[in-house]
Amino acid sequence: MKQVVQNYKSGELAVLDVPVPGCKPGGVLVRSAYSLISTGTELMKVSEAGMSMLGKARSRPDQVAKVMQSVATNGLPATYRKVMGKLDSYTPLGYSLCGVVEQVGAGVDDVKVGDLVACAGNEHALHAELNWVPKNLYAPVPEGLAPRHAAFGTVGSIAMQGVRQGEPQLGEVALVIGLGLIGQLVVQLLTAAGVRVVGADPDPTRCELAERLGAAACGDPASAAVEAAVAELTDGHGVDQVFLAAGGGSNQPVELAARLARDRGRVVDIGKCRLDLPWNAYYEKELDVRFSRSYGPGRYDPSYELEGRDYPIGYVRWTERRNLACFLDLVARGRVDVDPLVSHIADFDDAVETYQRLKDGELKAVAVLFRYPEQTEEAGETPAPTVAVPAVRRAGGTSTPARSAGTPVRLAFVGAGNYATSMLLPHLARREGVELSTVVTTTALSGANAQRKFGFAKATTDLDAVLGDKSVDAVFVVTRHSSHAELTRQALLAGKTVFVEKPLALTEDELAGVLAAVEESGNDRLQVGFNRRFAPLLQEAKDRFGALTGPASLRYLVNAGKLQHGSWYLQQGAEGSRFAGEGGHFIDTASWLLDADPVSVYATAAPGNDDLQVVLRYPDGSTATISYVTTGAPSFPKETLDLVADGKVLRLDDFVRASVHGPKKWVSSRLPKARDKGQNAELAAFVKAVRTGGPMPVPLESLVATTAATLAVHTGLADGAPVTLARTP
Repeated sequence: MKQVVQNYKSGELAVLDVPVPGCKPGGVLVRSAYSLISTGTELMKVSEAGMSMLGKARSRPDQVAKVMQSVATNGLPATYRKVMGKLDSYTPLGYSLCGVVEQVGAGVDDVKVGDLVACAGNEHALHAELNWVPKNLYAPVPEGLAPRHAAFGTVGSIAMQGVRQGEPQLGEVALVIGLGLIGQLVVQLLTAAGVRVVGADPDPTRCELAERLGAAACGDPASAAVEAAVAELTDGHGVDQVFLAAGGGSNQPVELAARLARDRGRVVDIGKCRLDLPWNAYYEKELDVRFSRSYGPGRYDPSYELEGRDYPIGYVRWTERRNLACFLDLVARGRVDVDPLVSHIADFDDAVETYQRLKDGELKAVAVLFRYPEQTEEAGETPAPTVAVPAVRRAGGTSTPARSAGTPVRLAFVGAGNYATSMLLPHLARREGVELSTVVTTTALSGANAQRKFGFAKATTDLDAVLGDKSVDAVFVVTRHSSHAELTRQALLAGKTVFVEKPLALTEDELAGVLAAVEESGNDRLQVGFNRRFAPLLQEAKDRFGALTGPASLRYLVNAGKLQHGSWYLQQGAEGSRFAGEGGHFIDTASWLLDADPVSVYATAAPGNDDLQVVLRYPDGSTATISYVTTGAPSFPKETLDLVADGKVLRLDDFVRASVHGPKKWVSSRLPKARDKGQNAELAAFVKAVRTGGPMPVPLESLVATTAATLAVHTGLADGAPVTLARTP
């Protein structure tokens, strides 16, 4: 299928061939009929992409702050690779469309194949021939409403949420500053609610359009016409609400709002304009400044948008989806007219030219629609149904035969998210004797990006294309945590050597399922991405320390920090806790340093946050204490470790410096480059095992013990007592 994309680093726009997205549970696969270009938001993004790196930084100071924090935590080289990797990737455009349901996922019962739906979301209602849309981000289109009009649903919801924030009442007067697409819709919604509207925009054609659509008067904000209209309609008191629907760097809109609002009026920011509030003006009138967050309640909440958990109507009357349905109803009943807003309808194949004309100012438009051709799927593009791969049964643990000289090791990736593309694939792409065969992703664009950047021979959304490909030697599972165990199980049963990023499993049942697949297939060729034991600095420090002769005490401080709002790590119901996801790293490192697997786990948590204290006990009496904290200073190193035994102390400072204190003192030189946490060495060991058919880098028993200990942390937290890790025959 085809999708409109942009490279934020170069500014390149393209209509790209990408795989068809899969139809996941809780949503529907929608074939686009019309999608709407937001001439405000999208053109701002397109313009930013054409800026220099300095211009991009100036336009997004929030992102610059995140980059500086990453430099402090991870070092400049690693941060540079991460940032440039994100910049030099294709990103999607679009967030408002109408299309036909082509496939219905499990758990969806309010629409069926063939129904017309309006869709929202900058990750789900993209300028693409097909989109997977979760249930709370689509609404059925009322009978008789044209698809091109229903494509306005998302921007209509944005305007509606802004109007709701203003709390207009019958007979009031409102001022709308900025008469672009959102402003024109706000004018109509206010008029439909019995509010008299004055509009302000420097473009006379937009002022004329707003007056045709119901505004009482409109004019240039720099002229006296707007102020005169407000004075006449309000008897000199000022407007009840001001809606800021303008963009740009001028502070004129907020100054005009203060001048023309009545005492204790409301000012609602819908657009993205400069907000240097003149203190005296806003203080003297005690103006109520409000923000309108996109489409309505539920926006940016993963449990609502992705998991389909609705808010009770008694507590949240108007959610994203209810706003969407309400706007469609208003258009269908003729209370809002979007047809005069359509300045241009372009064929989807002409998308790049259309964006360029808009950017250059050649095409002046309030709203532009893409029209999609009706066509059947090309051969091979329709998502294949999931089919169980026949088990490869072996009598016992097995090793793979060595590769013949000159034959590359062929690797496939399931998942191509940030970790895969920044920490794994860069090492593999330049490794001699490795061929990147296939990348499997749930979203089409991420697969296309990985294929372009790292040289995969093929990108697909069909997992069976990898599991059934006998030429693939090993499969990397680098997806969200909740899918690791099942994908690993399937790959083992298909006879593949498997590298799965941590965690291996989130529950005891999932771990049991992986081990059952090993037993059934005889295939024990498994590696979990516990990379820290492969870090060169830590390996050298361990060698300098020497073998343990008595019980040891290990302290591991992990200054994990707060997660950003919206991180999928916060989706604990679906993806497990944060410690369940990454705690195995630290348990594995401790067990490797102590040359044993833990026999018991005790865990306690600080109330009100995610801070954990985990104490591991080992067979010889050694203990390891892992302090996993999220409330520390961001400027403090992320990982510090001390190992004390036999009259010696090993110290690791965040993979930048290490030392051993004993009869002879050793201190490493400070690393001049990024922190090397072992990913490259780990991948080298894995590829060698695949190539030679030799043992896996880490014994399976150790991987299982680390996973069981990680799971026991949450059992211990629930029970408030130590958990014994009993070995079964």
